[in-house]
Amino acid sequence: MTVPISWYLILSAVLFVMGVAGFLFKRNIITIFMSIELMLNAVNLSFVAFSYVLRQLSGQVFVFFVMVVAAAEAAVGLAIIIVVFRNRESLNVDDIELMKF
Repeated sequence: MTVPISWYLILSAVLFVMGVAGFLFKRNIITIFMSIELMLNAVNLSFVAFSYVLRQLSGQVFVFFVMVVAAAEAAVGLAIIIVVFRNRESLNVDDIELMKF
């Protein structure tokens, strides 16, 4: 008894939509950052599901590289968030928008 690929794709789509909703509607930069990571993981789930069904290793290798880039992005992104919080004492996106002037 195996789980059909459609269940994985539906779960991936739900996770991706939740990530997009969090990115668009939240004003906290940490929540936006977590939403981007959720979208990356949703795409990774699709890659692994298709890789398993098609019996090819290339999808799983691509997921590995996406995870490496996401880890680097998390390290740099969190460092930027810490610097912004120390300077602005707020993690609200509207307050950070003032930095461009």
